[in-house]
Amino acid sequence: GDNEMRLRQELVLGIGGWRLLDANPARQDIDAPSGWVIEDKAGEPAAFVGNFIQRFWIGDTAHYGATGFSIIVPRAVRGASRSLIQTFIDQPNTFAKYTLNANSRSAPLYSRHGMAAWPPRTHDLKLSWIIDPAACLHGRILRKLTARFPALTDPYRERFLNRRLGSTSNRIVPDALKARGVRVLTDLGDASPYAAFWAVLKAEGRLIADRSPAILRWRLADPDQTIAPTLLAHVRNGAVTGYAMAIMAKANPIEPAFLEIIDLIALQDEPDAIPALMEGLIASARAQGAAKVRLQALGEDMLRRLGPHAASARREGGWGHGHAIFSPDAPPIEAWSPTPFDGDHGICQRAVPLHAAERR
Repeated sequence: GDNEMRLRQELVLGIGGWRLLDANPARQDIDAPSGWVIEDKAGEPAAFVGNFIQRFWIGDTAHYGATGFSIIVPRAVRGASRSLIQTFIDQPNTFAKYTLNANSRSAPLYSRHGMAAWPPRTHDLKLSWIIDPAACLHGRILRKLTARFPALTDPYRERFLNRRLGSTSNRIVPDALKARGVRVLTDLGDASPYAAFWAVLKAEGRLIADRSPAILRWRLADPDQTIAPTLLAHVRNGAVTGYAMAIMAKANPIEPAFLEIIDLIALQDEPDAIPALMEGLIASARAQGAAKVRLQALGEDMLRRLGPHAASARREGGWGHGHAIFSPDAPPIEAWSPTPFDGDHGICQRAVPLHAAERR
């Protein structure tokens, strides 16, 4: 209804979150807008699409891509999504306009604007690893009942809160994983082992989103997060060879909390980092009271490198989550294997309402 946009903003991004996005260093590089609105007859914002700019690298050459997020079009301005999406696509200075997070309702919209399913073979794939089967089943049943009988329950009352939410035990790595090189990542300084890892990763020549220490520090300054993100590193012979970032999120009040993998990446010649980091993420999810671990965007390279974890994962979704359109002078996109870090997942997840959990 008329308050839908305001409600979505309050639930997902507070004022501090919007300020953080406005301070995006990549957005400032090319002076891109943070989004676009369509006004109603009274001159008030009635529809919105966000514009998340990311800096990409191939070696030492920078490129810029744009992720559209939070397309909000109430019934009063139905049809406004077309002009919003087209405005997003027509923006200059970007080699790619894309989404990795389309829902089943919005997915058909993108093809009308020339956006193709992307990545070609994994655009409709999400992976999850169940930690608490009972909570996942209960949440699925409640979601279906609420959709069919809206008056049956209060959709704004928080459920599935437990005392482990917000636990600092996610800072503890089991000894078995320490033996495999997994460590909690705490130092994101410009002269840190992580910085050395980023320099090697960037030099590999892949098309890769900026994961420099400065960008990670900016990302982690999100004021809307109620639980500190999980950061893990894989270390071999004293050097970081892979890292993972995940956040605790709760999509809505009637679903349990999930550990959402935001990033998972390793050097190309490192065979053990991805499986070991996945074990660390699963252990962290269990310690934090998450119902499952979820990876919502991946390329074929990631699917291969997950090894046995790919075989044990539950396949979710089924519609096209990823859509993209590339400029004629785009860099070689076959060298791009996205993770949720490349999309809007890191900025659009609803934080766990920790104050409600503490009251519980």
